[in-house]
Amino acid sequence: MSSEETGELYDTYVAALQHGLVELPEGVRLLGVVRRPTRWFHAAVDENRPSLAPPETLLDEFSRERDDLKMAGLCDEGAHNAAWENIGFGERYREYLDADEPRAALESLAAELRAGDDAALVCYENTEKKRCHRTVLRDVLADRLRQ
Repeated sequence: MSSEETGELYDTYVAALQHGLVELPEGVRLLGVVRRPTRWFHAAVDENRPSLAPPETLLDEFSRERDDLKMAGLCDEGAHNAAWENIGFGERYREYLDADEPRAALESLAAELRAGDDAALVCYENTEKKRCHRTVLRDVLADRLRQ
């Protein structure tokens, strides 16, 4: 890889890693981006960067809205995706990423990618079924890498 090429950025979810449902190239660093990792999550990733995860307050509000929607009769997937929209999760997460700590973590990861390192963002959600902050994070990182 030439010094002018950036590393590749992938994303996946922890269950896909644990059950062999995803194939990533050798050498890809598995970066957790969760605020509330479990022990088994830590075992599946190389490191976790919680400052790139949504803030606690946003996660709590999302959980309450999702649970209310489930109680109203929506299935888990439907409640998850509706809660995402209802509270403006994506926009609010983008705003959070502009704060000092997450911005520094974004710059650090962007520098690693610019240096040619490959990384995969990992959290809990299967994005084929549920909305996830990883998609927003990938977009923000892509914008940073173009600058």
